[in-house]
Amino acid sequence: MFAGLIQNAREAVGQLVLRYVARASVAVPFVIALGFAIAAIAVMLVERFGHVTAYWIMAGGLAILGVLAAIVVSLKEHEEQVAEDKAQHADTPELVSDAAAQAIVQAPVALLGALFTTPGGATSAFQVARLLGRNLPLVALLVIIGALFWPAPDAKGEEARIDDASGRVNGLGSADVYH
Repeated sequence: MFAGLIQNAREAVGQLVLRYVARASVAVPFVIALGFAIAAIAVMLVERFGHVTAYWIMAGGLAILGVLAAIVVSLKEHEEQVAEDKAQHADTPELVSDAAAQAIVQAPVALLGALFTTPGGATSAFQVARLLGRNLPLVALLVIIGALFWPAPDAKGEEARIDDASGRVNGLGSADVYH
């Protein structure tokens, strides 16, 4: 039953690992080249300034590079977080209201279909109706909550004709209509 799902998960993980191994294999020659470049810079500084001064210069230069890299990474992460928050705030209410509306519409039909297809479905339906009748306040609360998540229809009447820039119907104010 779950063998196909487990196989799909294994394939997905395998593809992810292979993708990152391929990226790492591309980066390895550059990392080695960077190591040789740092060694060459160290030798050059030792010849020019001496051992102790050259190593202090190397340590300071690499520390500055590390600080700059940390700043760049933190700025990039901050931009990604802001973009993710914007996308989440923009999409979530619509998705939640659409999903809730779809579930509210489809759930009763699905429950009734499942109820009537079971053996003794009609007697079970009467028992469920009696149960719902006894718990009518809870049922009413669930209906009200469902109505809150129901998507609002677009305004087609007077509100739709209000001009956004001036806030007046058809661009006319009350003084323009009567004079």
